[in-house]
Amino acid sequence: MDDCLFCKIAAGQIPANKLFEDEQILAFYDIDPQAPVHFLVIPKKHIPSAACLTEQEGALLARIYAVIARLCRELGCENGYRVVTNVGADGGQSVPHLHFHVLAKRSLAWPPG
Repeated sequence: MDDCLFCKIAAGQIPANKLFEDEQILAFYDIDPQAPVHFLVIPKKHIPSAACLTEQEGALLARIYAVIARLCRELGCENGYRVVTNVGADGGQSVPHLHFHVLAKRSLAWPPG
């Protein structure tokens, strides 16, 4: 999408501090980190939110979670990490492009609030 912030980052039109990139996904550090490790993982394909997912994206989601696990191992997140995706305004989604926040290296309370 022409006006989507994350599509522009995926296309290289807006810089990001990248952790990982392949033909399907991009991982980059959050610009407003909420934990010592806080990065985002996005599909390069524009998907507005998790509410728009179908079974056809199963392989893409598996790839995203495999990359998250690999990056967390590489970043030394052996004590655990949290993966969050927000859906819609009430769910806290601020960018209408499917993305996964990965937070680690601090104790994360529950419920998240």
